[in-house]
Amino acid sequence: MKKKRLLGMTPEELKEVAIQLGMPRFAGGQIAKWLYVQHVTSIDEMTNLSKAHRELLKEHFIVGATPPVDVQCSVDGTIKYLFEVQGVRGKEQDEVKGPSTLYVETVYIPDGDRATLCVSCQVGCKMNCLFCQTGKQGFLGQLTKADILNQIYSLPERDKLTNVVFMGQGEPMDNLDNVLC
Repeated sequence: MKKKRLLGMTPEELKEVAIQLGMPRFAGGQIAKWLYVQHVTSIDEMTNLSKAHRELLKEHFIVGATPPVDVQCSVDGTIKYLFEVQGVRGKEQDEVKGPSTLYVETVYIPDGDRATLCVSCQVGCKMNCLFCQTGKQGFLGQLTKADILNQIYSLPERDKLTNVVFMGQGEPMDNLDNVLC
């Protein structure tokens, strides 16, 4: 059985997960804080959940944060990260189509006391704008909420960010539900 990712679930969805697993509803709020405030990478780090509840959670879920597969640093401090996404997502979050492994780029741009992160929201793009290299590769699919959040979640510089912009691969308005996560 494939385990689902907790990353990308809303606090309300996490409360439902807790209830479905026989945990108290408030445990979903605790899980949300561990994910989105403490940025844990494993369920074992969620120490205000009982060991039994952590074990139960681990039977069905993973945090789902994945580190970049490649990092390139520029002399100006700009850092380009390459993230692997497992297949192309259709309308359903766990639906996988097409090639088994695809990649998206994320770029960290420091500028004095500010730092911007350019994230991707799709693999490829449907818009086919003449000036854009991403459009030339065609559209391969939508990134899930977890794929989008992972680009921020997995960066060591995430606490320095002052801006997050959707200027990586894809058209944000074409994947609005997942972009607004």
